[in-house]
Amino acid sequence: MATDSDPSSPTRCGLIAIVGRPNVGKSTLLNALVGQKISITSRKAQTTRHRITGVRTLGASQFVFVDTPGFQTREVRGRTALNRNLNRTVTSVIGDVDLVMFMVEAGRFSDDDAKVLALLPPDMPTVLLANKLDAVARRAELMPWLQSMQQRHPFAEFVPMSATAPADVERLFRIIEPYLPQQPWLHEQDALTDRSERFLAAELIREKLFRLTGDELPYSATVVIDKFEIDGALRRIAATIIVEREAHKGMVIGEGGERLKRIGSEARQDLERLVEGKVFLELWVKVRSGWADSEAHLRSYGYE
Repeated sequence: MATDSDPSSPTRCGLIAIVGRPNVGKSTLLNALVGQKISITSRKAQTTRHRITGVRTLGASQFVFVDTPGFQTREVRGRTALNRNLNRTVTSVIGDVDLVMFMVEAGRFSDDDAKVLALLPPDMPTVLLANKLDAVARRAELMPWLQSMQQRHPFAEFVPMSATAPADVERLFRIIEPYLPQQPWLHEQDALTDRSERFLAAELIREKLFRLTGDELPYSATVVIDKFEIDGALRRIAATIIVEREAHKGMVIGEGGERLKRIGSEARQDLERLVEGKVFLELWVKVRSGWADSEAHLRSYGYE
């Protein structure tokens, strides 16, 4: 088991991509693997938009996980530039890693799953993660489904699991550890992510934005950090929520500004837990029509 590894033994370190269609639980799994929230989650599909790296060091082994956006299998009018950007992120990650964890919902395999699976090289070590096992009523039906999945791709391992079950997450570490190359670590032993506090602040605000607006707010909204200052244990943060239409601005602000206040309050609480200090957070909302289909806007808002 990774947690029992002898620190004097040769070190292992590897890059592990977590891929799958939108909303299968990739970000939830990454947070569980790292032991802290570094990737945002929401019921709204396509929440993750960036390559998020999470790090966990157990004994002599360092696991470097890369959470990717859910591969966009449909072009949506007015958002093609954003979709192309997200798909470039997914395909660039796959070529750089030592192991791929392909996540689907246990017992299900859709056309969108198939399109993501088609991206994976057959010679790349790939683990099938059958997530949301707790939602499967009849476990006996999983065996023929797993056999059908083996016919689709030469998976190295099959792991039925629930990303919210700690025992399943610990078991996953044991399964994937042998696939890590013997080489020096890429990060410090106590590192959790390679992303800055500034980046994580924008992500946490965006998570609250999507969670508290539900299906009202279209997918094309983002967050830009205007100011991030560190004064001892205090962080002073100013951020702007970017939407595409004036009507969307009203949805975010809410009646009497109550929704925007709640977004800010919940994001601030998460940020204070993350940085283990006080946070002063100011939020504004601005309209930028067509930003999601503008390569220039995407670059200015930090999309790689």
